[in-house]
Amino acid sequence: MTEPEPKRTLVISTIENGTVIDHIRAGEALTVLRILGITGSTRERVSVATNVTSKAHERKDVVKIEKRELKANEVDRIALVAPNATINIIRDFRVIEKKGVIIPPILLGVLKCPNPCCITNTNEPVESRFEMHMEKAVCSYCDAVISSDLPSHII
Repeated sequence: MTEPEPKRTLVISTIENGTVIDHIRAGEALTVLRILGITGSTRERVSVATNVTSKAHERKDVVKIEKRELKANEVDRIALVAPNATINIIRDFRVIEKKGVIIPPILLGVLKCPNPCCITNTNEPVESRFEMHMEKAVCSYCDAVISSDLPSHII
């Protein structure tokens, strides 16, 4: 008779106030940090867990950021690299809001157009605007299409 495998737990300290981004696709936590502008020289206290066991998927990443709640445009960017992520807002050590991410049908100022001649890539004060069509992003100004590697086009 074989003994049952020991139960494995994830040990990351709780946070009093801030945001937990859970269910990030395994290996994408560092991309999420880049999107949020978090580097080793920023002041946020951040916990990152990569390639941890997940019930829904084989592996996932988790990011905890103390004393920071995400803005809508940050959540839109995260949705592009982690479409199954959940955003948990923490206050006084309790989850007060939990929501999934959704890639919006229109992305404003989120992606850089790959067309160097696009008006958004000139000195004109024009914010990029993309319409999402399934897995493709189409520039509203020049019709350039981003069909692969969306994360590399995130501003």
